[in-house]
Amino acid sequence: MSEEPHSEGGRQRERGKHGRGRRGPAQAWRDFKDSPFLPATVLVLIVSASAGLFAGSYTYAMADPTPHGVPVAVVGEPDTARDRTAFVTGMEKALGSSLKLRRYRTQAAAEHAIEAQQVFAIMRAEQPKGVELDVSSASGASVAELLEEAGPKVGKEIGVPVQVRDLKPLDKGDPRGLAIFYISLAAVIIGFIGAIQLSIHARALNPPERIAFTAAYALLGGFVIAAVVDWGLGALDLPFARSWMILALTMFTSGMVFTMFNTLVGRWAMLPTWGLMVLLGNPSSGGAVSWPLLPSALGEIGRWLPPGASVNAQHTAVYFPDHQLLQPYLVLTAWALVSCAVFWIWRHRHPGGRPRAAHTATPPG
Repeated sequence: MSEEPHSEGGRQRERGKHGRGRRGPAQAWRDFKDSPFLPATVLVLIVSASAGLFAGSYTYAMADPTPHGVPVAVVGEPDTARDRTAFVTGMEKALGSSLKLRRYRTQAAAEHAIEAQQVFAIMRAEQPKGVELDVSSASGASVAELLEEAGPKVGKEIGVPVQVRDLKPLDKGDPRGLAIFYISLAAVIIGFIGAIQLSIHARALNPPERIAFTAAYALLGGFVIAAVVDWGLGALDLPFARSWMILALTMFTSGMVFTMFNTLVGRWAMLPTWGLMVLLGNPSSGGAVSWPLLPSALGEIGRWLPPGASVNAQHTAVYFPDHQLLQPYLVLTAWALVSCAVFWIWRHRHPGGRPRAAHTATPPG
């Protein structure tokens, strides 16, 4: 028996056909928004933009290092060295930047300024020797290399002999002065990757447990980094205990920075963490290119971010152990404490932890 066209079933099929035919942009957008294609599309755009920003930030900071006021010690009286004045003028012209001259009466006082990381080189004029230029590769390999190249060329142009020597060379296993940057970079990146993995594979950790396990992998990871670089490769002669603690504090800080952002912005926490620690922090850290050669804004900002503080603390511990700086330790500690405090205060927003078990009273008897 055939179904009448005006029966209830027929009318429903007709409405279905017309509904499918009238599927408009609003419905298409709702379908797309509820599908896995929306977050996948967003990730495609974010990853593409991040690739360009990553390449751009490192190229901007490191591809063409330019001096911005290099502090240089000058030994002797200002009236006794016309050769030195001509040499300074020639150096500033060759470098395309002014030198920040700081005068010291004796060579010993100038060398103390090198040890205190107040200057990057020492300049003195002695007749008939001409100009003597003492650089310090340990203070900044890129700055020392630039001064070593420019000094003899300027001396030849003005007809003054120039003698260059490296007052404080780098370790033999690290001739380019990059090992400290690499170990600090490893501590920063593995630090927040560890926190990401905890949030995925150990999601049920409660806040105190999460902080404790972050500290645990930071301590063990810092030890392994120091052991591989010093004992395994011999690239650096580390003051082992101090370097280990700096690396551990760096890893812990980096991990807690991600945990803080994970508490504040949830699943998108990788974006601010990557931007702060990698796109901005590492290029401005002074590890690959010394701060006087960085763009001035980056040189100032980098000291107050965890990667720059880590490089600064490690650099001082390795090459200037008698003149420790307090600032980098305070910077790392402040970032760690703030991150822990934000996580603890808003821990109810963190996408992890175990639900509290309901405690029911047991009747007596």
